[in-house]
Amino acid sequence: MIPQPIDLHHQGVERSIGVYLLETRDGPALFDCGPSTALDGLKRGLRDHGLELTDVRHLLLSHIHLDHAGAAGVLVREHPGLRVHVSEVGAPHLVEPSRLEASSRRLYGESFDALWGELAPVPERNVEVVENDVLGLECFPTPGHAYHHVCYLDDEGTLYAGDVCGVRILPERLVVPPVPPPEIDVEAWNAALDEIARREPGRLALIHFGVVEDDVPDHLDRLRARLHAWEELVERGLSEQEFDDAMRADIEDELGRSADAYLAAAPPGAYQGLKRWVEKTRPNRSPASDVA
Repeated sequence: MIPQPIDLHHQGVERSIGVYLLETRDGPALFDCGPSTALDGLKRGLRDHGLELTDVRHLLLSHIHLDHAGAAGVLVREHPGLRVHVSEVGAPHLVEPSRLEASSRRLYGESFDALWGELAPVPERNVEVVENDVLGLECFPTPGHAYHHVCYLDDEGTLYAGDVCGVRILPERLVVPPVPPPEIDVEAWNAALDEIARREPGRLALIHFGVVEDDVPDHLDRLRARLHAWEELVERGLSEQEFDDAMRADIEDELGRSADAYLAAAPPGAYQGLKRWVEKTRPNRSPASDVA
């Protein structure tokens, strides 16, 4: 069965954050859960499927960024039987989220609470570190957007993709890479896309937003191309404002309209994320050194 996203209507915006309900060999599971501020939307979506939160047995996380996993601790507090599956690197930050919260507050500033809400710890007894098989789904590492990112592939060819396959608000064709600081690794991201392509998934279940079915290889190619194009903008020495203007123009040129919907779905800080990557990998050719 082809999955459909549960639209969380985060911040009252449609098709910004969606999560997926799937059936596993041990009952219903969610792929990602969104932030605490979207908990009402998640519960409404589950009820549309005839379920309550307590009917869900497992939460499969792609990574621990707040738009994907921020509500995990609150969900477990309300449903103590929920098993939370996450990478080995991400697990400690669910159990003790203080460093994650501090880092996120630096990025989002005064808007943190309104955007994401409470970041509650997940009891260690509820955490399951993922291995190659998770409830009958293949699980494999897909770093690049975040070094602890993983994807899940079911036996019907659906790849539950998290952020590694980009932001694409279906039915649009435009694909953009979510590249916030601090962990962007363009080389690892390309290697992860190679691993995905090698598995030849029939469809991509995107959190931001919808299910790609008919053009998976082309989708991945377009994501790679824009990731490299944005990297090159930073290498050329553009300022943050110049980069942001160029990024918006790039999106609007392809869409033919405002980029606001895409920018609402993609996390901020693309310039800082790519700038850190360029300075790390090209120490003698940082963006500043290219400015005349």
